[in-house]
Amino acid sequence: MSGNFLTIPGDDPIQRRSRSSSLTDLISSFDTKAQTHSELQKVTAFSGHFDKNHKPTFSKEEYGKPIPGSKTEHRGAEAQARVCTEMKELCEIINEYGKNPCKSLLPPELRSATKVISFGELFTIYTVISDKLVGLLLRTRKHQLTYFEGEVLFQKRDDDVPVFLMQPIEDVRNYCNNKALQARRSVSPMPN
Repeated sequence: MSGNFLTIPGDDPIQRRSRSSSLTDLISSFDTKAQTHSELQKVTAFSGHFDKNHKPTFSKEEYGKPIPGSKTEHRGAEAQARVCTEMKELCEIINEYGKNPCKSLLPPELRSATKVISFGELFTIYTVISDKLVGLLLRTRKHQLTYFEGEVLFQKRDDDVPVFLMQPIEDVRNYCNNKALQARRSVSPMPN
């Protein structure tokens, strides 16, 4: 046996070279990750290594968006998917507790409405489930799933305002499920 303590008995030089090259690759990979992390800490205002002289550069597409593959990006996508699920649940409640509208009395733009419920009744039902009713109503109106008059609805003042479900519930379910799926698929893969 030789005096070199790294020599393994019966080890040929080719296997030793492949082990040392894989170790070199591993060290190089670690150094790259450490360098990337150090650079990221310089631009993160809440880190202990923030460099206020460092000016990050962003393209117009990147500005205001989280770093691809970051936990922030994943949390944002999950929140968006959760909102889509809550929009679907709200529409299902309107479908379940709402009444069929009298289409002959509705203006032409509301003739496609499938259900109608007063805001006061919806508020009474929905407050047991969530405290985000007004925000969700605004979101569902933006996606043309519901319709109501006015900018924002307030409890007591707008109790008699009708809230219309504008699409059949199956179409609403498909739309919201697809939106949630798109949100989850839009993110980059999580780093290891």
